[in-house]
Amino acid sequence: MGRIVALTLLVIPGILAGYGIKLMRDMLFGILQKPFPVLWLQFLSGLIFFVIGLGFIAGFILHRDRKRNKVQRRFNKRDKIVK
Repeated sequence: MGRIVALTLLVIPGILAGYGIKLMRDMLFGILQKPFPVLWLQFLSGLIFFVIGLGFIAGFILHRDRKRNKVQRRFNKRDKIVK
């Protein structure tokens, strides 16, 4: 059950990133999609969708690898020293 939830958590941002790429590509070819009034706004929205989707997937993978100690030393969290 946990693997299905994890897969769903990765598929939704993946679709969002893919839609962002599509919006940016359509702007380059001059195809205006329905909810956007101008091309530059379409490109900006596509870029934001892409960055959010990719950032979520990258953060998820980094968090998983940190738990399994499979990252380099520089990517490990530093423990806070409590005085």
